[in-house]
Amino acid sequence: MASKRDYYEILGVSRDATQEEIKKAYRRLAREFHPDVNKDDPQAEEKFKEINEAYEVLSDPEKRAAYDRFGHAATDPGYATGAEGFDFGGFEGFGDLFEMFFGGGTARRRSSGPQRGGDLRYDLEISFEEAAFGLEKTIEVPRTEACAACRGTGAKGGTAVHTCPACRGSGQVRFAQTTLFGQFVNVRTCDRCRGEGKVIETPCPECQGRGRVKRTRKINVKIPPGVDNGFRVRVPGEGEAGLRGGPPGDLYVYLYVKPHRSFKREGDDIHSEVEISFAQAALGTALAIETLDGPVELKIPEGTQTGTVFRLRGHGVPHLRGSGRGDHLVSVVVRTPTRLTPEQRELFRRLAELEEAQGKGFIGRVKEAFGK
Repeated sequence: MASKRDYYEILGVSRDATQEEIKKAYRRLAREFHPDVNKDDPQAEEKFKEINEAYEVLSDPEKRAAYDRFGHAATDPGYATGAEGFDFGGFEGFGDLFEMFFGGGTARRRSSGPQRGGDLRYDLEISFEEAAFGLEKTIEVPRTEACAACRGTGAKGGTAVHTCPACRGSGQVRFAQTTLFGQFVNVRTCDRCRGEGKVIETPCPECQGRGRVKRTRKINVKIPPGVDNGFRVRVPGEGEAGLRGGPPGDLYVYLYVKPHRSFKREGDDIHSEVEISFAQAALGTALAIETLDGPVELKIPEGTQTGTVFRLRGHGVPHLRGSGRGDHLVSVVVRTPTRLTPEQRELFRRLAELEEAQGKGFIGRVKEAFGK
């Protein structure tokens, strides 16, 4: 954990950055270091993973608060919010420490009842168009499930599961130690049942008594229109199986959007460029612009300059929350001719002469030169 970089440093934001600032920083970096954009950079994939790991923590207020308090220790799989998330040897949190030094009180007990299963993460890459319009995708997810043969009990069919006689079902054993400082009470996991509180006479041959087995399941995921890079879709109940009859966890599908060859996305708006000739810019024209909805006609007025932006309303990305769509913004780039034919050269020469002789406006001179 010590070798990990600070998450705020990775995203390039301050520790008091707002969620919106964190989101903007993540989007910018995700686009910059996406492996598909940096195919020649062997480090791009690792940088991309590092950026996503930092965003996953800092975009979640609960995880961020824990990270701000405990650093990278809070992201360790063994971490849990509160004192019981840390290892104090054989003690089960501050309740046991208090009892050890001062005696009396009731030690905190680890639950031997039903426990919820863990959540799962699945990374899914989708196209730019799929992110815009949404889709349904079937994915294969390896996970633990309740054993069908023993129904999650861990015992072979026809055999019983008994309460552990050593810990009487608590999963813990307590013992007292007398020293010069007084009597200390310690609590440890029961060796007989390994903290389960139950003893299995004959383990299930299918799961070897664990009550759970590894399976790969096909799961249908609905991705709504308007998602973006780093968005996650929660699929309830499709995570790891619970313990002792507890409910399963959830599946979180993290989305990675492939860059488009000509579109760039900013929020729900799409940006693209179109090249036009010198004559088209001067005289005006109509062009078919490629959008998410297919070709759309765009009228370029006469006298259009390089950098002019035209807005095609309602041809952007559908709003993720609410109705309507963003816009498609088209930036014009005027292509200056570099190789002229003799006829073209003569026309431009005539244009220059007219400019000197008549002092007409630019548009008027171009029209006259081209016989308009």
